[in-house]
Amino acid sequence: SIVLILSAFFSWLGARFLAYESPQGALFIARNTLIAALTCGLFLRYAYLDFLAKQREKAELSSRIEALQSRIRPHFLFNSMNSIASLISSKPEQAENAVLDLSELFRATLNTKNSYVTIREELKLCEKYLNIEGLRLGERLKLEWQIEDQVLNFLIPPLTLQPLVENAIYHGIQPIPEGGTIRFEAYLKQKTIYLLISNPVSSKEQTRHGNQIALGNIADRLAALYSDQALIKTSKLDDVFTTTLRLPARTSR
Repeated sequence: SIVLILSAFFSWLGARFLAYESPQGALFIARNTLIAALTCGLFLRYAYLDFLAKQREKAELSSRIEALQSRIRPHFLFNSMNSIASLISSKPEQAENAVLDLSELFRATLNTKNSYVTIREELKLCEKYLNIEGLRLGERLKLEWQIEDQVLNFLIPPLTLQPLVENAIYHGIQPIPEGGTIRFEAYLKQKTIYLLISNPVSSKEQTRHGNQIALGNIADRLAALYSDQALIKTSKLDDVFTTTLRLPARTSR
């Protein structure tokens, strides 16, 4: 409406400046106003279609992320329940505590409302999982934490670290008779968060298909949420396998 009013007003000024007669001046104003109306109509149509496309893309992205997250859930929940089942008869109190930890894991995996959680919350979820596995592995499982306090309140996608911890146990600690140490490291560098999880690997251990599935799922989720701003990579040096996550520092959900 504003564009049409301005177009008609300046057309009227132009008609007066050019000294058009009444019929010719009215035709001049009407023609310019019609051209402005058609131009605005095309622009509004384009804006509306662009809005619909972005809404559809947002909905598809949300569905894709939720689907990728749901592919991770059964993998560690079933293994955790097996660990608890082995403790019910011999260590009922520890089994009960493990059930409580598992309930927290269920709550986290069933929560699809939040696209992000704090690193503090994700690490607590990892601790719940490690408590369950610690009952099965005992002294074979050792932990080392090097977490900067300043990174704890930054946001990451939920269930990002837990599958990596599971990989560290099943492809690292479990095949080694004497076990080993899982090392966690998190620090902030130039507005970028670095998260590293390291574990020993047997010289005979080969990368399993399940390991690649979990890493692939996380890589897909990071690509969907961060595009090319996030990176996940793995490396092996002196029988130590390390997974590194590089994410942009984010504090608002």
